[in-house]
Amino acid sequence: MADTTRRTGLYDLHVERGARMVPFAGWDMPVQFPMGVMAEHLHTRARAGLFDVSHMGQVLVTPGDGRIETAAAALETLIPADLAGLAPGRQRYGLFTNDQGGILDDLMVANRGDHFLLVVNAACAAQDIAHLQGLAGVDVTPVTDRGLLALQGPMAATVLGRLVPEVGDMRFMDSRILGWKGADLWISRSGYTGEDGFEVSVPAARLEEFARALLDHPEVAPIGLGARDSLRLEAGMPLYGHDMDGSVTPAQAALGWSIPKVRRMGGARAGGFPGAEVILPELGTPAVLRRGLRPEGRAPIREGVAIFAAPEGGEALGHVSSGGFGPSVGGPVAMARLPVDIPEGGQVWAELRGKRIPVTLSALPFVSPSYKR
Repeated sequence: MADTTRRTGLYDLHVERGARMVPFAGWDMPVQFPMGVMAEHLHTRARAGLFDVSHMGQVLVTPGDGRIETAAAALETLIPADLAGLAPGRQRYGLFTNDQGGILDDLMVANRGDHFLLVVNAACAAQDIAHLQGLAGVDVTPVTDRGLLALQGPMAATVLGRLVPEVGDMRFMDSRILGWKGADLWISRSGYTGEDGFEVSVPAARLEEFARALLDHPEVAPIGLGARDSLRLEAGMPLYGHDMDGSVTPAQAALGWSIPKVRRMGGARAGGFPGAEVILPELGTPAVLRRGLRPEGRAPIREGVAIFAAPEGGEALGHVSSGGFGPSVGGPVAMARLPVDIPEGGQVWAELRGKRIPVTLSALPFVSPSYKR
């Protein structure tokens, strides 16, 4: 059988840099570079890490009548967010939901003035595009001629500002089109690490050139999927297919904050999206909720590990949805959907290789974000 794994425009650069490549969501992606996952993680927290996220789906949603309000109204039938109130040049986190109240995907939505730009997860991109193409009154165009980079860390603004000085004026969740050597860059001040940083959509023909221009700066190192995962876990950010899926509601995933007052019961545009009759009554009163966990000792508790109320006996309260070692925290961290009535600081037990170890319920995120407000 032929190998159908896709390659991003930076595949050759990754190999040149000594990356260990692995299949991920249908793509051949770097999981780590010679620096190693721990060092890559810490480098991003201290300086700036460059991530290839070209596997993510980029989609344009354009109103047929030329009115951005038309596109906003159409998208709000699928996404429980305030897109009508999203100002030009700003972006917002949102969710696709299903009729049962579960999460189909999470995504970013940017108002580009006369259309919206959506960035969706790689594994869900085909499903999401088909979902969007059912909307009336808008044109849905997958972007196939651009790559996507994320530059994250406290030195990200300094480095990117050397190439594109205008980024210094951007705030967290701003989205702008800025020029670099004749190329239009679609830049948002956002990311998936808890650090200040940017996501930059680059024309495919200029992607490697732009990546090399960033890597020429001593503050920047290439970072793989391994550190990307540990960084987002420390930042308390859920990962689709692990911490949420079609069977998990926004409230259970601790993402109720993404549904604003205007879309909630009693709001001016309440409901009107798939699963609203399940999702809205549960906001603020879920029985289970995505919680942070800090195991004792140094051994990580990983996805699938059962969590119990006591050191012996009883039924499992839930299972770890994401877990690993937090290099910045200096110990293991994890997340699981657990009953809300267990107090923060309370103790539960994780069953690891037939033995239960004590785990403390911890506030999320495990590290404080450093976004530019």
